[in-house]
Amino acid sequence: MDAIQEQYSTPRNLDIRISIHEKYSVNRQPFGDWIMEHYEIAPGSRILELGCGTGSMWKGRLDALENGSRLTLTDFSQGMLERAKQNTAGCGLVDYLVVDIQDIPYEAASFDMVIANMMLYHVPDLPRGLSEVRRVLRPGGKFYCATYGEHGIMEFVNDSLRELGIHGKIGRSFTLQNGAAVLGEFFEEVRRDIREDGLAVTRVEDFVDYVLSMPALTGVTDVGRDTLCQAFWQRTIDGILYVPKEYGMFICK
Repeated sequence: MDAIQEQYSTPRNLDIRISIHEKYSVNRQPFGDWIMEHYEIAPGSRILELGCGTGSMWKGRLDALENGSRLTLTDFSQGMLERAKQNTAGCGLVDYLVVDIQDIPYEAASFDMVIANMMLYHVPDLPRGLSEVRRVLRPGGKFYCATYGEHGIMEFVNDSLRELGIHGKIGRSFTLQNGAAVLGEFFEEVRRDIREDGLAVTRVEDFVDYVLSMPALTGVTDVGRDTLCQAFWQRTIDGILYVPKEYGMFICK
């Protein structure tokens, strides 16, 4: 948990990761738009987002709240929450609070929607966190949680850098492969939607920056940038590095 808090104490690493997807995703629909099109925001909804990060998913999309709804953005990092305030500045329909999903400081049945995108695999006690999510959801409320699969970017990085002795752990506590079973212990209905996508990277140095932002990679800081660039250049086709992506979302009720 301390390592996660250090990694996300400032938005820098997250900014690097978001940037690589914005610049090189094959699916040109912005990830935020894809996420947002799943949300069913009824008039007057009270919405809680856990692990909101920089709040970038809501930047330019806050008109979805103009039907009388109210959004509470939370993260366990004060640094992330400060950036989220900047990205959603000027909207009087948003509240902010430092929150740990394992101990949500709201009464039972407080929210019509709860969101936890790309963060459940970080939660030390996931059953406790999901129990808290269910507790604060109103009857008939929905829980939205995007995550990654086990055969995407990290698997590609491991394959590319194995000969250099570099290996990253693929967190499997909550993935597209096992997420339905995990969520099924807490919710009556669980649906999964897969996003078709990949990366087509034309500047390998950008992907190296992405890799260096991933602290889970053992030994990566012991290898020079030039060596990392060469390893990925060997995998390019006509100057393009094709990287598989595996992302999707679970919608629970």
